[in-house]
Amino acid sequence: MYPPVSPILIQLGPISIHWYGLTMTAAIFIGTLVASSYVARKGQNPNSIWEMLLWVLVPALIGARLYFVFIQSPRGPNGIDQYLANPIEILQIWRGGIHIYGAIILGGITALLFIRIRKLPPLIFLDGIGLGLLIGQAIGRIGNFINQELYGPPTTLPWGLRIDAAHRVPPYDNLTRYPESVRFQPLFLYELTWDALGFVVLYVISRRFSNRLRNGDLFLLYLIWFPTGRFFIEFMRSDSWFFPGTPFDLVHILSAITVITSATILILRHRRRPASELTQTTAGVESEDADTAQNEGASVGSNGKVVNDADANTGNEIKVDSPEAGTLGIEKG
Repeated sequence: MYPPVSPILIQLGPISIHWYGLTMTAAIFIGTLVASSYVARKGQNPNSIWEMLLWVLVPALIGARLYFVFIQSPRGPNGIDQYLANPIEILQIWRGGIHIYGAIILGGITALLFIRIRKLPPLIFLDGIGLGLLIGQAIGRIGNFINQELYGPPTTLPWGLRIDAAHRVPPYDNLTRYPESVRFQPLFLYELTWDALGFVVLYVISRRFSNRLRNGDLFLLYLIWFPTGRFFIEFMRSDSWFFPGTPFDLVHILSAITVITSATILILRHRRRPASELTQTTAGVESEDADTAQNEGASVGSNGKVVNDADANTGNEIKVDSPEAGTLGIEKG
């Protein structure tokens, strides 16, 4: 497997348009479109999502780049030291090197501020954002393929990825040990597949089980689905900084905390029915009882009294006290 195109789409003198930038633009647009469609289905103004994008986009890109440079990059001359020696490269995001966790953290904070300032229902909008993020992340991984990045250790699998020498990271840049014929694990493909599948699953859930979902459930499911896949994919990363002597990095810790916390909240909020649902159920039962009484030739009066029309001529009045009293009294005139 090898990218069918060059990373540069168009070159106009010193100005170049990269496929990476085009795929990221498509990912942001389609993700926002999905989120706006969801909130519109929930009776909210879809334009609020597009307006939110204007607030969130820049902070999310800044967070994604800073996370990659200062946390994700390997320690050494081919990682963070290179960025510190050439600070201008920190701004060159079109060359690749952004991290979704940084975008979620800083972009999420900005989104919550926007929701609070505009007094929008936060859980509905977070559900839409969760759906949009999954499909957007899947599309964005195409840019990693074209840039020959986000790959893992050598493999003999038929879908192994060919990586040019210029795009290899240590130790795979040693062409004597890892010649050009070596193929690598396409981690971008695994994450693309996982995110796309997650979008399909959450979308189906949002449509088929809408009567059982509560606002906020879809976002919790997103926070369970995406980090779970990323947790296992991260073990095969070769371009990350890991805690010395361990196969773990910060992504593992953040993913584990996010999944456990989100799953716990989701279980707890569905363990007990909220008071609002209990009230609606009680009201529905009382309404059904009243309809039954009327269908049997009875009339319902105030204060919980039911008068049987058949007994009206005999002067008998059947009085059913309130449900709380739980008693049945018969009065004779």
